[in-house]
Amino acid sequence: MAEYTIKTPIEYLKGVGTQRAELLKKELGVFTLGDLLHYYPFRYIDRTKIFKIRDLTAEMPAVQVIGMLKKLEIFGEKKSRRLVGQFTDDTASIELVWFQGVRWLEEHLKVNTVYLLFGKPNFFNNQLSITHPELEVYDRSANSTGNIHLQPVYGSTEKLKRLSLDTKGIQRLQASTFELLYPTLTDDLPEYLRVKYGLISLPEALKGIHFPTDKVSLELSRTRLKFNELFFIQLKLLRTKFVNSRRFEGLKFVKVGQKFNDFFLTKLPFPLTNAQKRVIREIRVDTNTGAQMNRLLQGDVGSGKTIVALMSMLLAVDNGYQACLMAPTEILARQHYQGLKGLTGEGFVQLSILTGSTPKRERKHIHAALENGSLHLLVGTHALIEDVVKFKNLGLVVIDEQHRFGVEQRSKLWKKNSIPPHMLVMTATPIPRTLAMTMYGDLDVSVIDELPAGRKPIKTLHMTESSRLRMFGFMRYEIAKGRQVYVVYPLIKESEKLDLLYLEAGIEHLAREFPLPEYRISVVHGKMKPKDKDFEMQRFVKGETQILVATTVIEVGVNVPNASVMIIENAERFGLSQLHQLRGRVGRGAEQSFCILMSGNKISKQSRQRLETMVRTNDGFEIAEADLELRGPGDLSGTQQSGLLELKLADLITDQLLLQQVREGIIRIFTDDPELARPENALLKAYLMHQQPGISWDKIS
Repeated sequence: MAEYTIKTPIEYLKGVGTQRAELLKKELGVFTLGDLLHYYPFRYIDRTKIFKIRDLTAEMPAVQVIGMLKKLEIFGEKKSRRLVGQFTDDTASIELVWFQGVRWLEEHLKVNTVYLLFGKPNFFNNQLSITHPELEVYDRSANSTGNIHLQPVYGSTEKLKRLSLDTKGIQRLQASTFELLYPTLTDDLPEYLRVKYGLISLPEALKGIHFPTDKVSLELSRTRLKFNELFFIQLKLLRTKFVNSRRFEGLKFVKVGQKFNDFFLTKLPFPLTNAQKRVIREIRVDTNTGAQMNRLLQGDVGSGKTIVALMSMLLAVDNGYQACLMAPTEILARQHYQGLKGLTGEGFVQLSILTGSTPKRERKHIHAALENGSLHLLVGTHALIEDVVKFKNLGLVVIDEQHRFGVEQRSKLWKKNSIPPHMLVMTATPIPRTLAMTMYGDLDVSVIDELPAGRKPIKTLHMTESSRLRMFGFMRYEIAKGRQVYVVYPLIKESEKLDLLYLEAGIEHLAREFPLPEYRISVVHGKMKPKDKDFEMQRFVKGETQILVATTVIEVGVNVPNASVMIIENAERFGLSQLHQLRGRVGRGAEQSFCILMSGNKISKQSRQRLETMVRTNDGFEIAEADLELRGPGDLSGTQQSGLLELKLADLITDQLLLQQVREGIIRIFTDDPELARPENALLKAYLMHQQPGISWDKIS
């Protein structure tokens, strides 16, 4: 027999074959025997409890009953044939029904025999019954209760089930795999770590997750596998952080100079909040250590991140360096440019913008000014990372909405100077602490957790379809006061599967309610050409239109202080984090702003929870925590970070303590053994080298 390993393709497992293998790959992402071992049950049926028939209710999940099969009868003909049995214990009777396998069951089931029954109680025709129960002969003399244990349930699909790969079929494959591989499975954690944290071995954990003997063994297995998930994510992230801090020389900003002080004393539009002061101090300390700064700046919409970014860039200028700010879209880049220009005024610093639409002559001028050092600050899009863009002495890079840039794109900015510049990464999406540790564990994290004084909280209301006329009346009232309104839809065209209001129908409806010439409407969505989208957006920014109808493309990057109303159609279809981002498009001026969440009259319990959370609070971090709890981590940052959030068992809400222990443990490992050179850390070093084959640890990960 050929030697099997965790890398053996799944088609070579007995009972799989080509057809099943293709489906396992496509439907479950299972390509190898190792993938199958790490395809865990999503729940377990507790078969350790025996119920009495009189205690059964239709609300119960699958239950076990010991009783006697008293009667079996066949009803109907051909395709409508069904087998009906009467099952009795010492308390009551219940009807059993089978629609499939009738002939086989009729031959093998014996009347007046004691069975262990397993199935889900249901009400049908005002009578409690169980459809397609499992029956197993109960051996009284051996005092046995048959197949009583924690029975794993695996996720499957209709296509897999058609090939007999339902939960039982997958369980059979797991059993075959363990029979082949268990003697050869090895551990991927050093023994001293297993002892320190009281963890069972990896082979034991894999066996215990698929074939638990009891709840204790299952919990020990889950803990070990959760530890693995969190440990190896943190190991990669913290290795990057230690490499950066130890191996990369950083530019040293030794002084707070004239530009910084002049801006602070004469140009600040409002006093800094305590949170802004704290973050600026953290950046000041970072940039004076001689090591490269890599810091994530979190701040809710309107918290004043731009001021912090500008003052950090002025710190670079005071120390003889240039700085740049990269944004994901041209609209957002222009918004930043106008904002910085408004804050600094004419002649304070040399400031330019570089995007894909910058004219050739102007582009040449910017390139020359960058190379001779006369241009201090540059705002731009992906155009900044082009090879032709060369700085004389780039000292600080600010990246806004960083999740929209890949690692490779960001790393190109590192190479714009002989000594890598300091990096300040900004996001307006509040990130729960555990998620920040998981997604951005290689960065130091700063948080601006208070809004500038005098900012009026946005009033949020939840309205249903029956209140639509009242909502239209409120729009007219605000527009009559000279304000502008956003109306956001989740879709461009009607979906056959989702009963949603859609953009095109919404525009027709609004055009009837708000006719020309009194009202003008702009339309923006992701299918439009960039120049058309920008044209429509600019009409709204300039106040030429009163209503902007859009999809979620306006989630980031529009700053219209005169817009006071955000209406979100089918709000129940959006996640909390996205709702909060959309709400942040208003509330940017001095006037009271409003967010109206429109939904159908009937919505799910979870949707109602989300909308109630939005109405209750404007605190982005509270909303992010609630979103993490309701939806999980996958989409909180707008785009899931590949490879970082593939958590199958660990939960960032319930496993916060474990994550903290893992992180602190890894920090101690790297502090004591930065190169992982000690023999006891050989497994960890091998793992990291395998993750980045051919890449020197001195390079950017």
